[in-house]
Amino acid sequence: QVQLVESGGGLVQAGGSLRLSCEVSSATFSRDTVAWFRQVPGKGKEREWVAATIGWIGGSPSYADAIQGRFTISRDIAKNTVYLQMSSLKREDTAVYYCAATSRVAQITTPDGYDYWGQGTQVAVSS
Repeated sequence: QVQLVESGGGLVQAGGSLRLSCEVSSATFSRDTVAWFRQVPGKGKEREWVAATIGWIGGSPSYADAIQGRFTISRDIAKNTVYLQMSSLKREDTAVYYCAATSRVAQITTPDGYDYWGQGTQVAVSS
């Protein structure tokens, strides 16, 4: 059973930075696609795709337009961990951030493309 454990969330002022971590207990981690999604409080259960490191193309990163240029996704193969470095944070980045993983070749921007999910970590950005 693959497990994902997120960490690194917290409260930060607008303009600040945070780094989220997602440790993935997968035997195929080097080839898995791992993504970050976020769920905004009060907007139901919709999860917005943020970024992904795509396993079938060597871990290449892909980003949503809303965070392009401010967030960076990376992976450490030795630690089975994916990071999301978030900079120039805005109030609208406030959300619960989830990491998700799959070994399939699938649509990377939708929750249905992933088989395993973490429990989420809260990020709150104050003005």
